[in-house]
Amino acid sequence: MRTLHVGLRVTDLDRSLAFYRALGYEVVGDVPETGLGHLTMLKLPGDEFVSIELVHDPAGPEVRSGTNLSHLVVTVDSMHTTVTGLTGKGVEVESPTSPDGAADFLTAWVTDPDGNRIELVQWPAGHPDGMTSADFSG
Repeated sequence: MRTLHVGLRVTDLDRSLAFYRALGYEVVGDVPETGLGHLTMLKLPGDEFVSIELVHDPAGPEVRSGTNLSHLVVTVDSMHTTVTGLTGKGVEVESPTSPDGAADFLTAWVTDPDGNRIELVQWPAGHPDGMTSADFSG
């Protein structure tokens, strides 16, 4: 078993697509007029699979800012390059910090137009692409 993707309800599809494209996501496809609304599937360039589904239904329930999701996490190769690129595209990025004080393990936060928080992570050199049990031992 594995997680397929996260569905995010959005207020303004065009505004949300502009934000997620600025983060580097690509549109894989969409499914209009479902029972949930218009669905737009997104993935990151290095990923094989969809990781986010934007759900837009103007006639549906109100989207309340950031109330149903804690956060998404996206790994980046270079925090400096990512922050510079995002701020150049008008995306506000909180100042990067290091969870353990290491210079090459950094996290920073951005918030999408509907209040969903996204954590950007730059792993230290040699770290696997994701979290493993080794991150919790010791």
